[in-house]
Amino acid sequence: MSDTLSQREQYRKLIDTLNRYAKAYYVDDEPLVPDAEYDRLYRELELLEQSNLDLNDPDSPTKRVGGAPLSAFESVQHKVPLMSMGDIFNHQELIEFNQRMLNAINVPEVEYCAEPKLDGLAVSLIYQDGLLVQAATRGDGRVGENITENVKTIKAIPLRLTGDHVPSYLDVRGEVIMTRDGFKKWNENALKTGGKVFANPRNAAAGSLRQLDPKITAKRPLSFFAYYVGQCEGYDLPEDQYHRLLELKKFGLPVNPNIKLVNGLNGLKAFYDDILARRQTLNYDIDGVVLKVNSLPIQEQLGFTAKVPRWAIAYKFPPEEMMTKLLDVIFQVGRTGAITPVAKLNPVYVGGVTVSSATLHNEDEIRRLDLMIGDMVIVRRAGDVIPQISGVVKEKRDGTQKEIVFPTVCPECGSAIERVEGEAVARCTGGLVCHAQLRESILHYVSRDALDLEGFGDRIVEQLVSTHKLNSIADIYTLTQDDLASLVLDAGDETKKTRLLGNVVAKKLIAAIDRSRVIPLNRFIYALGIREVGASTARTLATHFETLDDLIKASYSKLLQLPDIGPIVAKHIFDFFREKHNLEIIERLVKKDDGFLFSAGIELTPLKQATSDDAKAAPLLNQTFVITGTLASMDRNEAKNRLLDLGAKVSGSVSKKTTALICGEDAGSKLTKAQELSIRIIYEEEFLQMLKDLEGKE
Repeated sequence: MSDTLSQREQYRKLIDTLNRYAKAYYVDDEPLVPDAEYDRLYRELELLEQSNLDLNDPDSPTKRVGGAPLSAFESVQHKVPLMSMGDIFNHQELIEFNQRMLNAINVPEVEYCAEPKLDGLAVSLIYQDGLLVQAATRGDGRVGENITENVKTIKAIPLRLTGDHVPSYLDVRGEVIMTRDGFKKWNENALKTGGKVFANPRNAAAGSLRQLDPKITAKRPLSFFAYYVGQCEGYDLPEDQYHRLLELKKFGLPVNPNIKLVNGLNGLKAFYDDILARRQTLNYDIDGVVLKVNSLPIQEQLGFTAKVPRWAIAYKFPPEEMMTKLLDVIFQVGRTGAITPVAKLNPVYVGGVTVSSATLHNEDEIRRLDLMIGDMVIVRRAGDVIPQISGVVKEKRDGTQKEIVFPTVCPECGSAIERVEGEAVARCTGGLVCHAQLRESILHYVSRDALDLEGFGDRIVEQLVSTHKLNSIADIYTLTQDDLASLVLDAGDETKKTRLLGNVVAKKLIAAIDRSRVIPLNRFIYALGIREVGASTARTLATHFETLDDLIKASYSKLLQLPDIGPIVAKHIFDFFREKHNLEIIERLVKKDDGFLFSAGIELTPLKQATSDDAKAAPLLNQTFVITGTLASMDRNEAKNRLLDLGAKVSGSVSKKTTALICGEDAGSKLTKAQELSIRIIYEEEFLQMLKDLEGKE
């Protein structure tokens, strides 16, 4: 807040701002700022109130729990208020919380029930004689919204409790969430059909529950986890939080599988670190962990403040969303001519790293976001996901923002830009006249999955292209050691000094070029850079065509008959081999029986098509594997290729048809799904042994 404002003015401005943000978040399901920004302002408000007791306005967000109920729903009075939770953000605050518990109950060590902090919508479920009779939102903690009919559409929530003996009255508190898989599928479909695109799974869940028509809610992929008992009659529940949750499972209520009993400060730290490390493996969003004194009698002894329990705390994770300023948008050109807008940002720490740029995908994405240069934007980064702009804080606009103008000519070569009807991506029409496309096509050709010309990095390729020593991929094989040794490169640091590449490095590069003259057909096909032909599709083509000539002559209809090749990819392949320039390049590269004078002499080795009768060559035939996480002994592409060499299929997603999941460190949501489907999990040590056994067969 501005130093020119009085403390009273700062106070009122904070209250008004936070109340506006809270309404947008809790009531309208249209968040204006990321959670981290709200938390920052909230703590600023708390500090002001603590430093000046006269600042005590009744409408301060510190005096309430949540948002007001929507007038469209019937109001529900909670018999037992749904309390909010105090927040902490670092280990020092965790130490202080644990010490407060020790001081209050005078014990050497406290037992806690530790739980993931689900990022959804809190609800209260009322069961009478085992039957679900009412469901309500938290609302303001005392009065919520009656959403019974909507909640009844959520399959994870039992309409009747299971068991021969159930409570006569049970008030269960829990979180309605939308799974990450469900959220992704929903937004993908919404983009295709013009439906509502949600900012994140939390708002998707909240918006779904607040539909006036339960039939709409029923279509949304919602789930639920119970985490607390507000009231219970006619049944003796255990006297501690952890075992109460286990008891709820007996009634058929879902309870998060990651809850855990922990002891003392070390147990709390270990749980926090473990859940944070596994955050991205879960199929639902969490924004921290909740730590509760386990004993209910001690909970009652500790009691509540005006709005939070003293016996529990929410330890928040580093934010995955932050607000920053969009400084500029630049346009990059890829090897296929695709023009990609890239946002240049005021650097911001989000998701554990400092982010200064984010992809904007295409012009449609810019228009969808209604993005302008100078906007304050919400940047999201979860795990290893590439940073993206998920929204614009439009209320921060002050008239200085400028429209983003998509170029009509290529920023690299000045050629016209075209956008084919039905495609979202605009492309430069310059082809290899375009410096950027030439550079990117060469970098693709020398990459690990292609010809694997070790040592040919960005700076060397850039120099070779800019000095016209490389005008096509075929020119790689005309390079001499002198050509390479005489390259002038900058030192790659702030000194701005330059150096010659030199004979030692040049000799290694020439050796790499010579090694690439014998290459499997599939890797050569991939290296050509045909649009939408990745390593897997290249292998499919090399498996079904014995020679490159057979592939070149293949008809469009023949290509369509191959597995996993649809009409668009088939057309790209067919058109590529009808382009005269491409055939000339191939003619210069591939060894011919007639000893073509100018050929680079590349010899293509065929891939043998595995059959069910060829168990030795393809011991994993008809088996489907998925790879997730980071492998210490090899990268995922190598793991994939070795599986393919053994006849396996390698898929990008887990399904009931998956044979096994190859699992490395920091595995993602695929691990969770595999566990849910009881798919076999193969960790790295077992995977390496499996490869050794199978590749060693005669």
